[in-house]
Amino acid sequence: MSKTPFDHLRHLRARRDDVRGDAPHFREAPDRGEAVSAPARARREPGPVARLVNRWWTRLLEAIYQGSLSEQEAQYQGGSTGRDYLWNTLGTTIWGVTFPLLTVIATQLAGAEGAGMFSLAFVAGTLLMIVSNYGIRNFQVSDIDERCSFSSYQVCRWVTAAIALAAGAAYCALRGYGPQMIAICQGVFVYKVVDGIADVYEGRLQQEDKLYLAGISQALRSVVAVVAFAVLLFIFRSLEVASIGMALAAVASLVLVTVPLALLETDKSRRPRPAEVGHLLVQGFPLFAALFIFNLIESMPKFAMEGAIAYDNQLYFNALYFPAQGILLATGFIYKPQLLRLAGIWANPRKRRRFDLIVAAVMAVIVALTLATAVFMGWLGIPLMSFMYGIDFERFRPLAYLMVCAGGVTAAIDFLYAIVTVLRRAGDVMRLYLIALAASVAAPLVLVNLFGLTGAVVSYLGVMVLLLALLIWQYVRIRHHIAQDLDPFAAIEDIRRAGAEK
Repeated sequence: MSKTPFDHLRHLRARRDDVRGDAPHFREAPDRGEAVSAPARARREPGPVARLVNRWWTRLLEAIYQGSLSEQEAQYQGGSTGRDYLWNTLGTTIWGVTFPLLTVIATQLAGAEGAGMFSLAFVAGTLLMIVSNYGIRNFQVSDIDERCSFSSYQVCRWVTAAIALAAGAAYCALRGYGPQMIAICQGVFVYKVVDGIADVYEGRLQQEDKLYLAGISQALRSVVAVVAFAVLLFIFRSLEVASIGMALAAVASLVLVTVPLALLETDKSRRPRPAEVGHLLVQGFPLFAALFIFNLIESMPKFAMEGAIAYDNQLYFNALYFPAQGILLATGFIYKPQLLRLAGIWANPRKRRRFDLIVAAVMAVIVALTLATAVFMGWLGIPLMSFMYGIDFERFRPLAYLMVCAGGVTAAIDFLYAIVTVLRRAGDVMRLYLIALAASVAAPLVLVNLFGLTGAVVSYLGVMVLLLALLIWQYVRIRHHIAQDLDPFAAIEDIRRAGAEK
């Protein structure tokens, strides 16, 4: 008869009592002169990782045995800014390099064509992750008074996750994919939606001032998924098996680590309320819509390539973009920790000029990062990519430089949108995103069919430049209107100048 988890728990408790001396039977200690072999010591003294896993497994089983995870006493302390920053940065970085690393593994073990199929599935999966997230994380973290219960946040996230999975199934049906691509998409979609579900639990940890635990959870999930994908692809040489295995590994990390960690280490939440769930869906929609549209604009050249040119071009496009994405990530690490400080500077009318100088300084840093990335790509970047992927990227050198420029433009767009959000005018840019979306639909369809991969890169850069120009124009307008509100005589002067010109 096989042992149940509760039998295992009782066995662990019996061993603990035995060690403490609470049990009636004692194991005789070895004589002081008796030699203990190294293998015996190794068996008796598990390593730090094994001890950590054993402690976590015991704690989890005890909580299940007692009938509730959320009623257990927390064991990890919060309030350590340095530790939070370290693990959050580490978790975000590992999560950010997961896609490039997976494409390198796929290319080496399955070839460029298969890696291209996997890359396209990952791009679509990222959009589904955004649907699952629904732009709620910042709203949840800032809900210090818990006007909406954590249970309501969970229900909201599971609803959006279900919508995302349904949209993924509809996408595969509309595309008319074959069995291989459907299997790859299923694995990738589940993995990315799990990312979206885990975000609400990691947001709960951040809300309780334990951001470092959220970073550990994110890092562990990413590492487990990559290892599962690499091992299964190496053994079976099947992207379908590897993708589904990656999804199962992510689900396991969610069930065994992320969810229990959030419930064990935070206060018990009150029951969910339908009104709160509806409120969250309404509040999250504007930010979700903006983020989804922007990522759809970024992804449109990749969707335009499907069916028009071979799948291996999906790999080339994404591989060329990964170094440029580093500009976006580096810019985020620079300005995102300072957003609260920027909001404080903006709140003081006497410091508005200083605010503008900071904006100009960050834009200058983006230009510097872009130039540095271009120099690196020309020197070591392209040879390194050729070595990593096993593909000659020297023929794509001009496209690599264009993609670096696109990365700098994208980083500037991301920063300006954050600044407009600080000014509480994010709604003003939605029509600009819709204009860019229309351009991103038309331009790639034409240019990809005419020039292939080159047309995809050029159309992507062109649309990003258009969106940046629109954002700069909108930012200048917003600043002008705010200046007029602060100085009523400015409006009179504008009218006088307009009359003089006539």
